[in-house]
Amino acid sequence: MAAAKPIYDLILLLDLGVEDGQRAKIVADTRAAISAEGELLGDQAWGTRALAYEIDHRDSADYHLLQFSGPPTLIGAIEHTLRITDGVIRHLAVKRVKGGQTKPPATVGAVSAVADDASGTAE
Repeated sequence: MAAAKPIYDLILLLDLGVEDGQRAKIVADTRAAISAEGELLGDQAWGTRALAYEIDHRDSADYHLLQFSGPPTLIGAIEHTLRITDGVIRHLAVKRVKGGQTKPPATVGAVSAVADDASGTAE
């Protein structure tokens, strides 16, 4: 009996300074690389979201989640390509956890001023 191929989640953070067509090409090329050796199970565009911290003077990115199954060697090939591709700010591929969530995280609202004295009041 053949072992089931692991399922992976790949999150892409794409540079908003790059043209829409180039960002779409990055996602399409990644899909094609996955399909060459594995099976694409899902593709979700999460849209523009704020970054938790600035990366190379950027405070937001275009997020995409790709879910796929395939051999573990596929991860290395995809990550190598994404590391050298202009327009990719960050990427992360992880093995899917049973019962994991695939919805985009909720957007964070405004943060109130931090209290800066013992009484808990902001100045």
